[in-house]
Amino acid sequence: MVQVVGIDHLVIRVGDYEKSKAFYGRLFAFLGFEVLGDYGDMIGWTNGKTRYWIGEADEEGKKHKHRIGNIGFHHYAFELRSRQDVDDLEAFLKQEGTTIVDPAAEYYEDYYAVFFLDPDGLKLEGMKYGELTAKAAKTVGD
Repeated sequence: MVQVVGIDHLVIRVGDYEKSKAFYGRLFAFLGFEVLGDYGDMIGWTNGKTRYWIGEADEEGKKHKHRIGNIGFHHYAFELRSRQDVDDLEAFLKQEGTTIVDPAAEYYEDYYAVFFLDPDGLKLEGMKYGELTAKAAKTVGD
């Protein structure tokens, strides 16, 4: 049986390559990613586990702006180490002037996240799941 062991990479197309390259460059530096490859019309970053690439959309693609709710990409979530990292990401995003669509909060039981937009309106998320449950289990086990 074939078994998927992870998601190797995501590639997105962007409307303004230089603007998006700058946005993602600052974001990924903050998140601890390094440039994996830069080919002039495509750049990718990695943290050793996750790979994220951008490339410029073609002229036809640029005519159709992304709209949350359309068929296709809804959002991409970056799993962070802690709730504090979610708060730190939100502070960074505010400092950068990034559009935050849903501020850092508990969205589901023990699911803490912040949601924000890239320059093309693609929704991204920084999240931490299970931290409170893990702390409670550790306290019970001590």
